Amino acid sequence: MARINLLPWRAMLREQRYRRFVMVLLALTVLVVAGLFALDQFIDRAVERQLVRNDLIRSATVQLDGRAEQIDQLKVRREQLLERMQTIETLQGSRSDNGIILEQLARSLPQGVYFTDVKMSNSLIVITGTAQSPSLVAELMRNLDASHWLEAPVLIDVKAEAAPAGGQERWFQMTVGQTHHPVHAGGQL
Repeated sequence: MARINLLPWRAMLREQRYRRFVMVLLALTVLVVAGLFALDQFIDRAVERQLVRNDLIRSATVQLDGRAEQIDQLKVRREQLLERMQTIETLQGSRSDNGIILEQLARSLPQGVYFTDVKMSNSLIVITGTAQSPSLVAELMRNLDASHWLEAPVLIDVKAEAAPAGGQERWFQMTVGQTHHPVHAGGQL
């Protein structure tokens, strides 16, 4: 029988398989390295895009914070203006009230009673005067109480003094409250 030696052929086949294995291994390595490089580039671009977005958000936040601060300042200014407007409206409404109060005081004054001093502070009026008799002081208090603009007269002091024309005069001091009327309806008192 003939002897065939297959060892060289097997060695050659083994060497081909080894080369093919190295080639596949090398190709896979190149492919993995290329994939990792592409993945790294993708991640770097994504990070850069996110950093740009973060910067945009930060700048928008700074702008919005500035606007919010301006809005807060405008709210404070608005409140101040509203307070001023309310004060002006109150002053305009009470401007004619002082004249009306003085008119009411004059209308309430009976014959023989004279005011020597009238002081108004807020809604309290302090009246000092003289009267020819105590009944005239009582009539003055009734008249003041009957007024729609005045309320709760309180007599503080009454003293009898000699009158320059003879007889006696009554010196008195009283307080009376001022009622708060909203806007005058149709100019009626």
